[in-house]
Amino acid sequence: MIMIDVKNVSVEYQNTAVLDDISFAVGQGDYVGILGPNGSGKTTLIKALLGLMPYQGAITFQGEFLAHFMRDHHIGYLPQKMIFLDQRFPATAQEVVLSGSYCCKRFPKRLNKGDFAAAAAIMELLGIVDLRTRPIGKLSGGQQQRVLLGRALIHSPQILILDEPTVALDPQSRDTFYSVVAKLNAEKKTTVLLVSHDVGCIGQYTTKLLYLDRNIIFYGTGEEFCKSDKMTGYFGSHSQHLICHRH
Repeated sequence: MIMIDVKNVSVEYQNTAVLDDISFAVGQGDYVGILGPNGSGKTTLIKALLGLMPYQGAITFQGEFLAHFMRDHHIGYLPQKMIFLDQRFPATAQEVVLSGSYCCKRFPKRLNKGDFAAAAAIMELLGIVDLRTRPIGKLSGGQQQRVLLGRALIHSPQILILDEPTVALDPQSRDTFYSVVAKLNAEKKTTVLLVSHDVGCIGQYTTKLLYLDRNIIFYGTGEEFCKSDKMTGYFGSHSQHLICHRH
């Protein structure tokens, strides 16, 4: 089943093409790593998918446009930078996770036993149960990102979109984060789109790679990436070998 279908999508900013006539499809349960150099259009693509910026072309979710899809389903989203710098921010880790459930409620928006049970299950899955009463501002960067991931997941989204979620993390926290997302993809069949600049790292976890530089340079499996003559020409054989050695 096709979960996301992008057809002939273009985005211009100040008469400059940021995305130029791109098309690709994401199947249900795919884990897609979106890669590319700075300014290649990765974050622009995410904003277009989420309806946060105008574009030409068509984007559908299970054959429906975003507004219709969101009536019955949910998309979890973790943007590029969401770090609580103020240690006095008045919310615990559990409260931040629970805040993700408000998106699915009608007025008056009140938490119930089911919400608390869902938060407990997600925090258990992410290994952050022991953080539930700690202020979010006093957690490490890696701990904060897992809490924010919990907030994105509490309403059991069919699609999870992550935009450079590990940019501020140390290598160990980054690898832990990627492993958790891979577990969600494998066990819950959550469709994942993850934007990163780290080709070598996320290639270990994703099922597909999309390399973007205003146009789609490559879209396929990691194995296809490593055998692609086009990517050899793009990276050079030595750099491609280093990337594929880690896959």
